[in-house]
Amino acid sequence: MKELIEFIKTHDKVKPSTLQIILTYPGFKAIYYYKIANFFSRHKMNLIANMITFRARKKTGIEIAPKATLGKNIFIDHGFGVVIGEDAVIGDNVIIYQGVTLGAKGTEKVGEKRHPTIGNNVIIGANSIILGHIKVGDNSIIGAGSVILHDVNENSTVIQKRR
Repeated sequence: MKELIEFIKTHDKVKPSTLQIILTYPGFKAIYYYKIANFFSRHKMNLIANMITFRARKKTGIEIAPKATLGKNIFIDHGFGVVIGEDAVIGDNVIIYQGVTLGAKGTEKVGEKRHPTIGNNVIIGANSIILGHIKVGDNSIIGAGSVILHDVNENSTVIQKRR
């Protein structure tokens, strides 16, 4: 968690103290709860894992499924309304803003991967929705409010123009 704290300090313009991050950053707390829930999930104690996830969602407004796979240094900035689905995979050094959904389309068959895979060094803007078994390549930026339903190449910037 120390590495995550340093990552947050580097990427948050507010330049918070370590204590401020630990006590007041909901994204940091959600990651902490996720790590505990993921431990129980990996040991087939799904009820406990889901109870921890429920508590984390209630306290932080962020839901990270215990079976999701998170790399190191996931900075969930502000965070409220973030949902990370069960088989989502997130790489290292990713910044996620409030209201982001990494979800399923609902058309997948039982046993198929349903949630996105996010590469390393990706920034996902506020209120973006990334759905289905797709990949967002390394070093990409997803603009705020975008709806992503197809793969995104590495080193890309994707924005959705609104009328």
